[in-house]
Amino acid sequence: MESLHAPWRIEYILAPKPALEPSLFTRIAQSSDDEANYVIARDRTCYALLNTYPYTGGHVMAVPYKQVPDLNGLTDEEIAGLMKLVRRCQNALTKVMKPDGFNIGINLGKVAGAGILGHLHVHIVPRWLGDTNFMAVLASTTVVPEALRDMAAKLRAALVQ
Repeated sequence: MESLHAPWRIEYILAPKPALEPSLFTRIAQSSDDEANYVIARDRTCYALLNTYPYTGGHVMAVPYKQVPDLNGLTDEEIAGLMKLVRRCQNALTKVMKPDGFNIGINLGKVAGAGILGHLHVHIVPRWLGDTNFMAVLASTTVVPEALRDMAAKLRAALVQ
């Protein structure tokens, strides 16, 4: 088994986070500036946006509008809506970026790597064979080959089709 090492993210993970109410995701959900926030889709119970601290290019997050710490805070309808949006995002990423695979998951709690505590979100991370290279290993740097605004525009277009 191979591991995905992203040591440059530890600084962000361990950095103190201000206790903000509402959460970053709630503020983005309430904002009308989808371009500035890299929001790529909005559904009735959830929305999707590009991660501004991505593991790889195209790292998307699906977020329920309701601010809850885990799946128990969502209704069955909200969970279904969230999973349908995850599927739509995976399909759009497949069409736009043609990855070899995906990591799709939820980090619950600080010890599990949750960067934004208290607001559940699902990561959809496209992966390619050999996508870990010398930059990550030697320079503690990830290469995101396309500007977030450009990637967001491509994914928005794919999600409306």
